[in-house]
This record gives sequence, C-alpha cells and structure tokens, in this order.
Amino acid sequence: MSERVITPVNRGFLFLDAHPAGCRTTVEQMWASVPEAPAAEAPGERRPTALVVGSSAGYGLAATVAGLARYGVRGVGVCLEKAPARRTGTAGWYRTAATADLARAAGNDFAFVNGDAFSDDVKGRVADLLAERYGKVDYLVYSVAAPRRTDPETGVTHTSVLKPLGARYSTKTLVFDGDQAEVRTVTTDPASVADTAHTVAVMGGADWRRWIDHLDEADLLAEGVSTAALTYIGSPLTAGIYRNGTIGAAKADLEATARELNSRLAQRRGGRAVTSVNAAAVTQSSTAIPGIALYIGLLRGVLGDAMLSPTAQLVDLWDQLTGTTDLVADDEGRVRLDRWELDTSVQDAVAARWHDATDTTVRDLADLDWFTAEVRRLYGFDVPGVDYTAPTETDVPWPSL
Repeated sequence: MSERVITPVNRGFLFLDAHPAGCRTTVEQMWASVPEAPAAEAPGERRPTALVVGSSAGYGLAATVAGLARYGVRGVGVCLEKAPARRTGTAGWYRTAATADLARAAGNDFAFVNGDAFSDDVKGRVADLLAERYGKVDYLVYSVAAPRRTDPETGVTHTSVLKPLGARYSTKTLVFDGDQAEVRTVTTDPASVADTAHTVAVMGGADWRRWIDHLDEADLLAEGVSTAALTYIGSPLTAGIYRNGTIGAAKADLEATARELNSRLAQRRGGRAVTSVNAAAVTQSSTAIPGIALYIGLLRGVLGDAMLSPTAQLVDLWDQLTGTTDLVADDEGRVRLDRWELDTSVQDAVAARWHDATDTTVRDLADLDWFTAEVRRLYGFDVPGVDYTAPTETDVPWPSL
C-alpha cells in the first residue's frame, strides 16, 4: 500500500502527477452519462468484438467507455501508459484501471494491452489475444495522438511538428501564469518538406492501415467489419496552424487512407472504413496547439453547456457504426460529429470574441474557469465528489488479462 495526499504540481498545461481517485471518478462520471442501449441483446446473442487503439485518453477513452456502457462490447483496448513509481502513474494508467473495473462489474469481457501501438510487437500481442479469447473484430476505432513513431519496416523514428505550411503564421494564444491569463501573439515558422513528411508518417494513416493489414492477414476481421479513425477539422480561426498546417496534411492522409480502406474492406469483407470528425474538446493533445486553448475557451463562452462532451459524441458514433441510427457521411466519406461546432452562427460569435480578446477582456469573453478546470480534470484534479485532502492509493495495478 502506498497511500498519500497528492497535490497538483504543473508546468503550464502539463501536470507531473495524476490523482488516482480523481481519474477513477472521472471515468465513473463518463460511464454514468452514457444512455442505455436502445434494445437489450437477445438471449445467447454474441456481443460485438471491438478493438480500440488509443483507449486511455481523450476521444479514445470516450470511445471505449461509450462502447462498453452502451453496447456491452467485448475485446481489447491498446494504450501506452507509465506505471506508478517515484511519481504517480500517468492519468491514463488510472483511467484504464477504472474502466476495466466498470467493464467487469457490468459483465463485459474487455482486456487492455499496455504498449507502443505503432509497434508490430504490440500488434502481434493483440492479434494473439483476439485469436485466443475474442475472435474476429467487428469494430476497430483508431484514436492515436503521439509525438513520434518508429516505422517497424525501416526503423526510422519520425517526429511530428506543429507548423504552418508555406509561410510564417501568427495567431493569438492563451498563456496562464498562475491564476493570470494572458492573450499573446505567437509566430511560427513554416514547415520544411521533411517536417511535413515526418508529421504525416506519425499522424497520418500509415499505422491505421498497418493495423488493418495485420488483422486481415491473421483472418481476424469479421464480415461486415467497420473501422473509424478519429480526426478533427476545426475552425477557420485555427486553420493556419491546424488544418492548413502539418497536422492538417496528416489528417488529409488519414482521410485518403479511409477511402482506400473502405474500398478494400467493402470488396473483401463487406465492411467499411470512415473517419469520424469530432468537435473541439480539452485534451492532453489539444492543449499543446497554439491558439486552441483560447479558441476552446471562447467556444465554451458562446455555447456553455450546449457543448457536446467527447462521450456524447462517441455515443453518436457508436450508434451510427452499429446501425442503431443511419451512418451519414459527407462527400469525403467523413462522419461529421462537429456540425454543432462549425455552425455559422456559432463560428461568427466565436470570431467576434476572438477579435475582441485581450488580457483585460478575455475573462468576460471566454469561460476560462471551465477551461482550466477541464485541464486539471485530465489529471484527476478538480473532479466533483473527490476529497483531495484524504490520502489515496497510488500503487494501482494494471488490469489483469
């Protein structure tokens, strides 16, 4: 036992420790927010087998919880998290343990593999687990955001960058110094050809395709298999650094991969592949992008509680993938869960606030209290119902297979 009181220590948006009880309560609250499935499974009916790659944080965590709580999926989640040692475990470590406990209590057989999802070793471990325990995959949700990837074929390690394409780009951004928020302008130099290629290698469709290849070769894709890779388009206000930048080039590659996989799976398995365009959310990845913190704070200021959580969005995606509702894709084959964010009236209101945002006005225009609380909740802090003065157990084991 290694109980202790944990206080948040952070450097900007990065926290050095996570709070196990707060992370657990976060997952419990996500689970409780998922509506019941529209119809109970018939006696003896096989629950669908799902594989979620990137299952411990952000939209991947929401996909895992929504699939388990609403449809009782069985299968495997893959993520890369650090165990407790001198410091606490990572937040994703504790969220995974909580998700596994909730799944078990609900009667769902769902296992978690901790390792580098980009590696062929992890793909092999997952394939073996599927073959031994779960059978063929009905649904594969791909949600990986990482700074680097080592190509298993070449051994080359690619590192992604956040840069504009073609020319230098300046944008407003939000910087926190203690309790004080400052609106600053940051300028980023354009990406080189190599920068763009490396970012596409990390964040594009190569690894998603490799997962499909690996499972297909092992005959672990079910007839009618559906796969979705989670992505983001975002606002014109952030397009210069995001959709029109190196990350945007990677997302375009991801969407091209979806079209390629869709054609192949339709022919071979009667299946389909789509990208799911999710809306803005506070995640450990999004807070690193210049301008995104300010944009999300302003968006929340405009919409308030009308913002849809990642869990609510992933319930929508699961409903479409399972046929509970019709799957509706745009002309590029993308399932659009972001229409509420990109509604013209919403974007016009956010743009007006963006124009007016200064150090003195930003707290009136953006919901910064909500934003900072959301960042802290990523690490298990500021979660309602948690006593942060009480010792909490940090030595939480990884869910047993």
